[in-house]
Amino acid sequence: MATAASSSSTSESTQVNSKWLDAHYDPMANLYTFSSCVNLADLHGDGEYKLVVGDLGTSWHDMKLKVYRGTDLLSENALPDLPASVSAFLMEMHEPRTPALAVASGPFVYVYKNLRPYFKFTLPPLEVNPLEKDVWDQAKEDKIDTPTLKEMLEMVREKADIPLSVRSLRFLALDPPEMDSFMNQYKMQPIKRQTVITCMSTLKKNMADEDAISCLVIGTENNEILVLDPEAFTVLARMMLPSVPAFMDVMGQFDVEYRLTAACRNGCIYIFRRDSKKPKYSIELSSQPVGLVRVQKNIVAACSDQTLQGYTQKGKKLWTISLPATPMTVSLMDQKSRGFQAVLVALANMEVHLYQDKSLVNVIRTQDVVTSICFGRYGREDNTLVMTTKGGGLIIKILKRTAVFDGSDASIGAPIAQSIKLSVPKKTKLYVDQTLRERECSVAMYQVFQMELNRIHLLAARTYAQALESSLTPIAETPQEPLKMNAVVQGIGPTFKLTLHLQTTSATRPAINLLINFLYDERLYYMARPFFKAPMLIPGLNYPLETFVECRSDKGISDIIKVFVLREGESAPLLMAHINMPISEGLAAA
Repeated sequence: MATAASSSSTSESTQVNSKWLDAHYDPMANLYTFSSCVNLADLHGDGEYKLVVGDLGTSWHDMKLKVYRGTDLLSENALPDLPASVSAFLMEMHEPRTPALAVASGPFVYVYKNLRPYFKFTLPPLEVNPLEKDVWDQAKEDKIDTPTLKEMLEMVREKADIPLSVRSLRFLALDPPEMDSFMNQYKMQPIKRQTVITCMSTLKKNMADEDAISCLVIGTENNEILVLDPEAFTVLARMMLPSVPAFMDVMGQFDVEYRLTAACRNGCIYIFRRDSKKPKYSIELSSQPVGLVRVQKNIVAACSDQTLQGYTQKGKKLWTISLPATPMTVSLMDQKSRGFQAVLVALANMEVHLYQDKSLVNVIRTQDVVTSICFGRYGREDNTLVMTTKGGGLIIKILKRTAVFDGSDASIGAPIAQSIKLSVPKKTKLYVDQTLRERECSVAMYQVFQMELNRIHLLAARTYAQALESSLTPIAETPQEPLKMNAVVQGIGPTFKLTLHLQTTSATRPAINLLINFLYDERLYYMARPFFKAPMLIPGLNYPLETFVECRSDKGISDIIKVFVLREGESAPLLMAHINMPISEGLAAA
């Protein structure tokens, strides 16, 4: 009894200290869904918002579109395929202003009005591989048999740029006994290649009002984003991505200016602006994205490496924080009455964390792992948090009207190390006198500095011009013979090994008919081959040319040996280098 009383008092104290009211919890609701398939909308225009859930079900024949009013199930409609996203949008200006429901499923978008089927939009078909079409045409005319069809389709799959259709892929995945019946059943039907929808969002058409007409924005499996007209359901804009989009966030108006942010399966976030066919900015995440939201002008992404990362709308990284567990889903919390926006992050440890920028302002503990979150107006309550769990449960919480989220206790701002004072030494008399002199003579000091800097520039330019005129540089930049030379001297004397590394920098043309000539003081040095012909220089190869130099002097002196690279029949050298010979230590020791 004492233990029960203690746990009851603890629960009551937690409820009192919490900023949320527990409105409803149904562990047997049988809702299996994600955040993209949960929406809150005023479906009947009476000011009472309903909960719309695209339920994935527990089998391939149990997908449903469910609508809740309060805690009761209002209606449900069977779906032919797994839903990818559910969105509520206004598609016309007629009264009453009731939104329509768009359910993305497979290659279709099912539009419901007044909870009844209204329209079905099909994604535009993709281009069919012509080789694949030709193979199936031959099968249709009975020109090839089943093994030949399989062999030809496998060859097309390996070499063609356009992927195979679903029909061909299913045919190749069958066992040999089943291929004959499959080919006879489908060979007379026209071949098609269809993509599927991966994510969906809405974009205001020309006004930012809540009851303004919105366009549907669809991300597809073939790396495309389509913007649909809300009335005719024609494609208004088409954008290409480097990878398949998994999450999307859109802000702005289509006719004015908008920004579209897409997190893709390749671990990158791409940002589009109006009239841009390709991404304007790109963000490379540290791991795969789990969710994406936009908080005011910043982008916040949760990643599978247990991090939450913030970026500007131009892709500059702002901050990164570590999460205590793996994130399951994220959602935006927009408390419009207080102008408060934050990010709700559901974690695998049965907690939901609320972050304002990088500050943790609230923690909600749940009975199970949360798989979907939606915050907004539900019924007639403005600030309602709706969550579904991994076990199919439904959790509804209401934010207290007196709740204020304050992140002052969290560690924000500059690091603590920046507040530690440095032990700066005291100013000496010499330092003070020097600063006074710099203040009084600042103009003269600047002029002297500029004059010396210009002298250095002039001297460098003169030396460079002189080197070019006399071919002293080890690189020849003539368009006829682009050459590069490097000399290495080895030995301690009196005999030195001199190696010239000669190379042509041309990409395609070899260098031929080149001569090497050495000019030196014959009283100090002797060379057996002071003049010889260089081999043909092939582009990309380095040619070492070796010769020996003998020092004749025993006085411990050295001189310069000049190397000329000439072309046959020309007196002006193509390349020239000066080699500073070392002192002969062998003769000096003798």
